[in-house]
Amino acid sequence: MRLAELSERSGVTTATIKYYLREGLLPPGERISATQAEYGEEHLRRLRLVRALVQVGRIPVATAREVLTAIDDDRTDQLTRIGTAVAALPQPAPPRRRDETVVTAEALAGELQRRLGWRIVVDNPAHQALVTALAALLRLGYPCAVEQLLPYGAAADGLAAHEIALIGEFASPTTQLEAAVALTVLYEPVLLSLRRLAQAEAATRQLRDPS
Repeated sequence: MRLAELSERSGVTTATIKYYLREGLLPPGERISATQAEYGEEHLRRLRLVRALVQVGRIPVATAREVLTAIDDDRTDQLTRIGTAVAALPQPAPPRRRDETVVTAEALAGELQRRLGWRIVVDNPAHQALVTALAALLRLGYPCAVEQLLPYGAAADGLAAHEIALIGEFASPTTQLEAAVALTVLYEPVLLSLRRLAQAEAATRQLRDPS
């Protein structure tokens, strides 16, 4: 397909596609003349992924390039490629300093993951983000004992199993990698929205005045 058709099918303007090409987010098409190129279905799928990352996920172009580079690196196994690609996505900042509260939060995060039967990888950005979140709860005096956190972990465990199964439905390894990144980006706002809707529903059921 030509650039105009690629734009029409993807819903991305030709100017934006040219920008993605210049930034290395989209591989060049096959040259058919000095000024024209043809693009295939691979370009269309990659363009949709780039759009999900940059426009929907609001990921900076430089970060999106890192993610796509990890996806394209076939020197490592599939599990490593998925982990690298997802880890390259924006993460909350780790704790700025390691004070007594952070030490307590680290122990709490480790115990929670042990109770869930998970491996503990302290240099995983998600682990560090969990420590930061728990430290904030501790400082403000909100409930965050392991027993109170386990339902969150159990819910996340079930969701993760469901998402990995969804990724497995895609045929090619490259498409699975793209799906892992896209689902991480696109399903997080879905999860947040559903949680808040559920909170509103639960509050209505439990707190409504029976009179």
